[in-house]
Amino acid sequence: MVIPVHDINPVRRTPWVTYLLVAVNVVVLLLTPVAATSLTGTATSTAQACQQQAFLDQYAVIPRELITDKPLGQVATGQPGPAADTCVVGRPAYHKNPVLSVLEAMFIHAGWLHLLGNMLFLVIFGNNVEDRFRKLPYLAFYVFCGYLAAYGYAWAFQTSVEPLVGASGAIAGVLGAYLVLYPRARVWSLVPFLFFIPVRIPAWLVLGSWFILQWLYAAGWGAADTSGVAYVAHVFGFLSGAIIGLLVRAASPPPRYPVHPRYQ
Repeated sequence: MVIPVHDINPVRRTPWVTYLLVAVNVVVLLLTPVAATSLTGTATSTAQACQQQAFLDQYAVIPRELITDKPLGQVATGQPGPAADTCVVGRPAYHKNPVLSVLEAMFIHAGWLHLLGNMLFLVIFGNNVEDRFRKLPYLAFYVFCGYLAAYGYAWAFQTSVEPLVGASGAIAGVLGAYLVLYPRARVWSLVPFLFFIPVRIPAWLVLGSWFILQWLYAAGWGAADTSGVAYVAHVFGFLSGAIIGLLVRAASPPPRYPVHPRYQ
């Protein structure tokens, strides 16, 4: 997959909602136990791992909870267990709303690399989608895609108790909308097999290849099973964003941009 770094696609307004989403995601990560771990979110001690697990049990999406609409009866308490690399479990001291946990999990990430990768895609492609949707509809669209992605993942793994966190489901929706709204936009991207030389590639190729990879990994092709990435959520988010993008494209004419003096 290529790594996008910048798109050549003008906007009419400052994308304040996109910037706000990035800022909230960064602040939330700084306030969570994950901030004290490594760049990848890997805990360096059993105590850190137990604190992180307890935090995720409380705030992350748990597929079984979404399907049954009931929180787990036994969760990590945050204390290390008597045996090595174990955590004490017990009844939760809080009341968790599984539906609300989807919104909370959208702003929680498993580490700095997880956050930075998501925010890169959001900044590059979110500004134009926000420009086309307008601010409040764009925010509602972002959250809606995040919910569809989470529930799609829960439907696929109904008995799983592994926590699901991150904005990637919502951002996948943004990518799907961008693909159908601006398929011919040019995107400067780094291509691994060309030794990361920047190349200007059409958006349909960048985002289309990204979606195909997510689909293949979700279907079990490649090393998806051990990666810890919720590829199924990406697929649901992308498809929901593409469908909504098609509706917006059909209902409204393409925007007109003022010509910059440089290009006159």
